[in-house]
Amino acid sequence: MSNTSNFREAVRQAKQNALVGPNVIQNALPFVGGGLVLTAFGAWGGLGVLQQYPALFMPTFIVALIAEIALFFIAQGVAARGNNKVALPLLATYSLLSGYTLAMLLNLALRTNGVGLTGLGIAALSCGVTFIAARSIGSNLSEQDGFALTKTIQLGIIALVVVMLGQLIVGLFMGGMPQWWDIAISGIGVVLFVGAAVVDFFILPRTYKDEEYLPAALSMYLTYINLFVFILRLLIALNSRD
Repeated sequence: MSNTSNFREAVRQAKQNALVGPNVIQNALPFVGGGLVLTAFGAWGGLGVLQQYPALFMPTFIVALIAEIALFFIAQGVAARGNNKVALPLLATYSLLSGYTLAMLLNLALRTNGVGLTGLGIAALSCGVTFIAARSIGSNLSEQDGFALTKTIQLGIIALVVVMLGQLIVGLFMGGMPQWWDIAISGIGVVLFVGAAVVDFFILPRTYKDEEYLPAALSMYLTYINLFVFILRLLIALNSRD
């Protein structure tokens, strides 16, 4: 959910500029793909630890989560300053840690009847289909429609974060939420991040120059990781109903 703050800055900058980086997405895509591959390796490692050394997983998960959050802000700042040589290894490490912290969700998916490896494949394939459709739609949005959609998605993601924090607090103190609530939140998350995928193709070329491909890659990476997570959450919630 870390790309919420990126939207605000992107909208502010984009409104002041025409198309400043027509090739920035093309330049960013190899790094998005590389980040997703590293995330897969991190997730594979996390699943290995979880299955073979379950007592060790939770302490390492907490450390990895804290490091991931800290590294995101550090890497984002370095990338925004254009120091790609330093930002690239930081973002690579962030991708590995992101995969490690996803291992718990992936393990739950693999253990849920009706999800399993098929569900993981569906989530990954859905992200690919979304990319193809979003590229066509987002690249052809008018200025008015593009900024309107960007603002809508921005507000929607902020609201989603607030609702999920509320869900976490209620879960900690009141023993969980009804299953339909998980289905609703996951479904809304899928819709919002599909919208975010469309917005990326509109807003990023208006925000970043061609040589600023790493911040653009980070934004796209976050979009598809979150989309994958919410699709998987939705599949788990749908197949966990009594």
